Amino acid sequence: MKSSFWKWTVTILAMTAGPMLLQAADQPTLKVGDRAPKLQVAKWVQGDPVKEFEKNKAYIVEFWATWCGPCRMSIPHLDEVHKKYKDKGLVVIGQDVWERDESAVAPFIKNMGEKMTYRVALDDKSKSERGAMSDTWMAPAGRGGIPSAFLVDKQGRLAWIGHPMELKEKTIEQVLDGTFDLKKAAADQEEAQKNQQKLMALSRELGTAMKEEKWADAEAALQKLEKVLPEEHHDGLSMARAQIYFGKKDYKGAYKIIEQVSDKNTSNAMLQNQLAWDIATREGLEQRDLKLAEKIATRANEASGGKEAAILDTLARVQFMNGKKTQAVETQKKALELVDADAKERFQETLDSYKAGKLPKAD
Repeated sequence: MKSSFWKWTVTILAMTAGPMLLQAADQPTLKVGDRAPKLQVAKWVQGDPVKEFEKNKAYIVEFWATWCGPCRMSIPHLDEVHKKYKDKGLVVIGQDVWERDESAVAPFIKNMGEKMTYRVALDDKSKSERGAMSDTWMAPAGRGGIPSAFLVDKQGRLAWIGHPMELKEKTIEQVLDGTFDLKKAAADQEEAQKNQQKLMALSRELGTAMKEEKWADAEAALQKLEKVLPEEHHDGLSMARAQIYFGKKDYKGAYKIIEQVSDKNTSNAMLQNQLAWDIATREGLEQRDLKLAEKIATRANEASGGKEAAILDTLARVQFMNGKKTQAVETQKKALELVDADAKERFQETLDSYKAGKLPKAD
């Protein structure tokens, strides 16, 4: 299921602002520069077991669950990282956490196939309902959502913490070749945490103003946030500004911002897909830039290698709305071939609707 525009704007704010907007009010006790906690795994579902962190290797420990939509979108990206750096000393561990039904993990991995080839482990819940890895990694680091990833350097220290889609290859490469400045990274995180309370207050101010449709107040809060957040985290603010423009019915301004965000993130399939879906389905739009929506949906499909059912579903909808019925039908057929069993009926109904020349209700 795809989220609403406002919910997605909040999600982007969280993703792009990283720990600064994701953490709770309490200061985390597990930080960049600290020694990584030990691995406490109940079972290795895929790959060779990792008993401890070896000094000649770096590790990505990524927390995920089968029910987590954003996790599903980030898994192929993580697998690409695994394949690119596995022979250079990087070990990727998909640490299942907060799972509702652990028996679903193995079938999930099998279904992902070549898009999820790295190690996968279940959390140890023998002494804790939440799980030992959740208690010793996620909670102390202030990570309240998944997917979340931890990069461990060759000395067993935490070099980076955040959303896996935001982990830069340059950071991985520096950790692998020993040139990563851990002291600077730790200092940067410390500085960010000093601004945390201010950021949280401003983000609440922005959210309240937007929900109450007080657009001048929202723009004022946004300007304050821009002064505090580093430049690399401004995509989330751009999406908030697009929301403000929509509220003011400045459609030209809103779509210009959305296109700019899309242009800057061509490899982020999840972001591209949601942008296109929102343009196509957001309620109350008096002007819908379907040409832009199709451009962005096509980018999402290219970034995912044409192998993500939800993305193909979005592309098919936009194609149909643009009067391309035949293309929409063919695209939806591809989506139907890739979708999980539990969603096949819904995808089939969508396909039947396109064949009948009717636009189905947005999910």
